[in-house]
Amino acid sequence: MASSSLSLHSRRSRLGTRTVARDFPKPSQIDKTDNYKQAQALSAKLKSNVVAKEQSKKVAIIGGGLSGLACAKYLSDAGHTPIVLEARDVLGGKVSAWQDKDGDWIETGLHIFFGAYPNMMNLFNELDIEDRLQWKTHKMIFAMQELPGEFTTFDFVPGIPAPFNFGLAILMNQKMLTLAEKIQTAPPLIPMLIEGQDFIDEQDELSVLDFMRKYGMPERINEEVFISMAKALDFIDPDKLSMTVVLTAMNRFLNETDGLQMAFLDGNQPERLCAPMVEHIEARGGEVKLNQRFREFVLSEDGTKVEGLRMRGGEVIEADEYISAMPVDIMKRLMPKEWANMPYFRQVRELEGIPVINIHMWFDRKLTSVDHLCFSRSPLLSVYADMSTCCKEYADDERSMLELVFAPCSPLAGGKTNWIAKSDEEIVEATMKELARLFPTEIGPGAPDGGAVLRKSAVVKTPRSVYAAIPGRNKYRPSQETPIENFTLAGDWTSQKFLGSMEGAILAGKLAAEVVTDRSAGRPTQGIKSVQQHVIDEANKASEEVPVGLDLDSDSAFVYGGGEEMSQRSEEALQNQDKEQLEAATVAAR
Repeated sequence: MASSSLSLHSRRSRLGTRTVARDFPKPSQIDKTDNYKQAQALSAKLKSNVVAKEQSKKVAIIGGGLSGLACAKYLSDAGHTPIVLEARDVLGGKVSAWQDKDGDWIETGLHIFFGAYPNMMNLFNELDIEDRLQWKTHKMIFAMQELPGEFTTFDFVPGIPAPFNFGLAILMNQKMLTLAEKIQTAPPLIPMLIEGQDFIDEQDELSVLDFMRKYGMPERINEEVFISMAKALDFIDPDKLSMTVVLTAMNRFLNETDGLQMAFLDGNQPERLCAPMVEHIEARGGEVKLNQRFREFVLSEDGTKVEGLRMRGGEVIEADEYISAMPVDIMKRLMPKEWANMPYFRQVRELEGIPVINIHMWFDRKLTSVDHLCFSRSPLLSVYADMSTCCKEYADDERSMLELVFAPCSPLAGGKTNWIAKSDEEIVEATMKELARLFPTEIGPGAPDGGAVLRKSAVVKTPRSVYAAIPGRNKYRPSQETPIENFTLAGDWTSQKFLGSMEGAILAGKLAAEVVTDRSAGRPTQGIKSVQQHVIDEANKASEEVPVGLDLDSDSAFVYGGGEEMSQRSEEALQNQDKEQLEAATVAAR
């Protein structure tokens, strides 16, 4: 459990200046919200309805990311026997990480845990690993675009409940918006507070900019706030992002006192989060297997039931129930021809993953940094953190290691440059220019003695990350329950209220586990989400399609929707499976 006292980590920079990083205790209101109690209730339901051994189902789960592992965890709690089949040699999916030749960890993404992640917070509690969350002070930190090297904050005053703490944090900040702009911004958000999720869902057809203009919000709020939010939430610019995504986040933050408080994991995700999940699963009779490359579904003669999973080597894995926790783009490529024109599955065509790049930069000295996440407000960068300050495992008193999210990095996300097709050298060079603006006295030609020297870097590309939450996509996200009697979907792209995120992945896996446990016990399920009429009409007219499949001869993580450092094998994988990612490096934005 988290300590009730502050944990202090003293650090000393290369110049001998003492800095102190503070880990704050677990926020006091996290486990008192309605969302937390709902998450807790679902966990309790799955644990309280444990089946007898003879009724236990063997459940094959394709994919060892957070959603697949969470699904297996909760199935094992309910007395079933999950078998997680992960294609790669590392668990975690979009939170996977690995070590380089120097022993430094390379992460697929910079991942932050919010107080408004109720299912994630429940999971940490259930695994008894809450002490692995390094909570930071309750604030948001933004770089000042017009004042290089300067930052401003939204500070949340302790003891003031939501939504007043959020409003006060905005009012106290004097640098980003004028009082008139703040007042002009508030009225359009009132329906969100009064009508709740219904109003939020209705805005999915509008982009953030569309919503702003419809409700007369000041243009400067886009430049000051929404660009940063959009890139942090979905690696995309506001003119491309559904307003539902922003309102969903704001609704949590406005209604939950500690919703916006952030924590870093105290080390790498595979060992500090995934491993405890595996231990939990295996202790209850389940299995988690690596290097299990799935080729195709083996179906009954009429296609209405899964009879097995054919793997790359030809062997068939049989189970009672089957769950796909694969990314949406991978599921689309492996869709059996018998399902391709079923309306439920055909709607998945409307979804696709968005590219993102995560960068690690090791410097020869300690930079001036804060023990927190920073919103860069840069044209190329989303958020970043000095992990040598923020994370215990990566702590270094002498030298900084910045981890940065490079977004948007494609036309789909609103950018004009296809950075996935650019070389690592070009990406690092562009990033260094942005860092010279953020740290003008420490990096770049204007810094004394030439500034900090980059010792090494790592560029991790994920060509297909979370689903692109462009306007109008929410209605196509399928329920976890499918028309196939023993097949269920998981993954953050499936229908659940926390969108594409770690929290969404955990919740989707949990909901998939609920489908299987309810069905096996003969209890009513939540049912299948309705499909749009135009999808039904198109499905009735469409001809049969053979699944495209995967390039299973490749060892690249790109094949399975993962991220990795670019190499000849990964470039070949993109060429064979996702050629459009290698189109001209500079294209006109759509």
